Amino acid sequence: MELEIENLDDRTDPATKRMLQNVIDRKKKFDRYKSRHLMSVWVTIGLISVYFYYLYITVLKPYSYSFAEIFSVYVQNSANLYFLILTVGTYGLMILFKEKREKAEKEYQALRCEIVDRSKDLWKKEEEWKNRHIVFDMMKKKFDINLFHENK
Repeated sequence: MELEIENLDDRTDPATKRMLQNVIDRKKKFDRYKSRHLMSVWVTIGLISVYFYYLYITVLKPYSYSFAEIFSVYVQNSANLYFLILTVGTYGLMILFKEKREKAEKEYQALRCEIVDRSKDLWKKEEEWKNRHIVFDMMKKKFDINLFHENK
């Protein structure tokens, strides 16, 4: 459990601490997939750019006078097939990371909204209710998790 969550003392009960820890874990998972997806997007764009430049230099420019010649030269060179497979593979990886990112975001937002909805139940006592803003401020500052409103 995060040190900040453990140091909340009387402001929250153990079940609420566990919920806060779960939302932190899901936020980290979402951030991890978000960065992986962004990296895969840039790798895919870079590979596509390099591949098209390679095709332009080796196939299109020297054999631009005939489409049949372009096709023949393209098919004869096996490096084109490997480069095409690599590029399509990174595109597929990018799509996979996008789906995982969306799933992780959905889980994170659902738990975050549940905490916002149930805040009256989680901080039942009058003193806890008055001090909940301290918990919310800590979550916003330390982990960039907004528990004040349901909207992103």
